[in-house]
Amino acid sequence: MTEVRDALRDLLGRLDRETDRAAHRESVIDRLHEENQRLRRGELESMLEPVRAALYKVHDALRQAAASPPEPEQAAKLLGECADEVADALARTGSVRFAVKPGQPYDASRHRPVERVEVDDPDRDGTVVAALTDGFEKGDRVVRKAEVRVGKSVKSDARRRTERDDGHRRPAR
Repeated sequence: MTEVRDALRDLLGRLDRETDRAAHRESVIDRLHEENQRLRRGELESMLEPVRAALYKVHDALRQAAASPPEPEQAAKLLGECADEVADALARTGSVRFAVKPGQPYDASRHRPVERVEVDDPDRDGTVVAALTDGFEKGDRVVRKAEVRVGKSVKSDARRRTERDDGHRRPAR
């Protein structure tokens, strides 16, 4: 009986030590989790700082313009500068602006067509006629497509209709 009692005491001692170890592990995990959360908050704050700085500048410029409205030419320049400031802030977060120029071929991976515009020149069919917005990319991934107007050749449409009609005509008897 003494042996059983000693074995039980030994077993209870081991169980107490394992419980203490488990509690210690849990406290370490909790502490590490809290440190991780603090680091994440700090990283997020530091990442947002350049964006905030740019937005402060845009805010101030727009407030000043509202207080003393500029002439139309100056207003256009101010709005362009504000857009550039925002694009620079986005670039500091990794989203880089790309511009689209008229005449470039339409690219579904980079462009979002908002309108088809009839063009007389068949060579302009399927090309960008006008860029309405810039696009943005992060690394080699497009995160916002540029909105564009895409050319649709009137002559190539007429030719396709003629070819289609010719193919569906019945042979003369």
